[in-house]
Amino acid sequence: MTSKNVFTIEGLAGKKTLKGSIPVYGAKNNVLKVMAAAILIEGESKFTNVPNIADVTSLGRILEGLGAFVTHKGSELTVSAKGLSGSVLDPVLAKSMRASIVLIGPLLARLGSVTFPHPGGDVIGERPIDIFISGFQKLGASYLESGDSYTLSAPNGISGGEIFFRIVSVTATETFMMAAPLAKAPITLKNCAMEPEIVALAEFLKSCGANIEGAGTPTIIIHPSTLTQPTSAFAIVPDRIEAATFLALGAIAGEELTVTGVISEHLDAVLEILHMMGAMLTVGKDSITIRAPQTLNSVKLRTHEYPGFPTDAQAPMMVALTQAEGESTVVETIFNGRLNYTTELVSMGAKIAVVNPHRATVKGKTPLKARDIDGPDIRAGLAYILAAAIADGTSHVGNAHLMDRGYEAIEKRLAGVGLKITRS
Repeated sequence: MTSKNVFTIEGLAGKKTLKGSIPVYGAKNNVLKVMAAAILIEGESKFTNVPNIADVTSLGRILEGLGAFVTHKGSELTVSAKGLSGSVLDPVLAKSMRASIVLIGPLLARLGSVTFPHPGGDVIGERPIDIFISGFQKLGASYLESGDSYTLSAPNGISGGEIFFRIVSVTATETFMMAAPLAKAPITLKNCAMEPEIVALAEFLKSCGANIEGAGTPTIIIHPSTLTQPTSAFAIVPDRIEAATFLALGAIAGEELTVTGVISEHLDAVLEILHMMGAMLTVGKDSITIRAPQTLNSVKLRTHEYPGFPTDAQAPMMVALTQAEGESTVVETIFNGRLNYTTELVSMGAKIAVVNPHRATVKGKTPLKARDIDGPDIRAGLAYILAAAIADGTSHVGNAHLMDRGYEAIEKRLAGVGLKITRS
């Protein structure tokens, strides 16, 4: 653990005392994608409700390395890509974040070529890129592999056609949806992901003149169009994963916790699980109030592509399940290695057995003991903060910089509802 990179949390020892309002900010998984889409535009794109997180800064640096200009003040961000000229992604920056892969679509479409490294990001299991390579080859691009870098070329533009995704992939759906408006003929995408962030990306592209049908359904059709500078700023949708994390905390430690700035219908799967667990919920249009019950019920939870339970909310909900009576089952269907973080929860007293890379059982209710642990990634790191919040004693959670990638000022927001958390 390094200086300024550690959260110190005084645990509540099971007390349900958190109260007040905690705001949800703009979605990481929306802002990164519209920033990528902005490089299709030979002009300026403005965004509001932008979170001040490290991944936005990192992607901004990548875009500036390609010749764009990025300014970020408060919750407003501007991308000016008129002078975009570079088509080679900085290998160090690109490897630091998985989201850099979505740049290959707009770069290939606009400049006719893109060179990129194998993407990095969170260590949560295999994330293959062949779905991107084979898809663009079907659209007429040539492919060259050299060492640890890949190049796709389509100097005369990508052709139209049909792409069937063999697995449902958010990033693949978004990458091809971004490239398609500049294709020479219509492109049909099948077996698409349906996340709200995909619908939001389509709305941004439409505001620039794109002709897109079916975003939010398994089949998306994109017609060739001329893209122009949008006439107004685009508002980033609220982060439903942040909301789910705060709701999981409320279910185990909330006297009366109100999560504000949400779109409630984006959280249907999460709210259903919380309802089954016995949490007391009051759902409004843009806020949700949750009260922790005396007894939480065990449940069977299965992650699934939207509208199912989000994989990114699985770790925080696992913490909540350690406080439920009886045996719960968690099935992780998206990523192979996403249950690895549970080892640290077990060291805090949780009774979690990982049956295989995709299934775990949780026996509760078990009191948790404070520990010093390092967060392995964004979502598991937040789960450790939740575990520390309900534990007995003072915990230190390291690798705060990883949480900074996806959560703005997380310690200030949690302190605002009564958790004793500081950063050093």
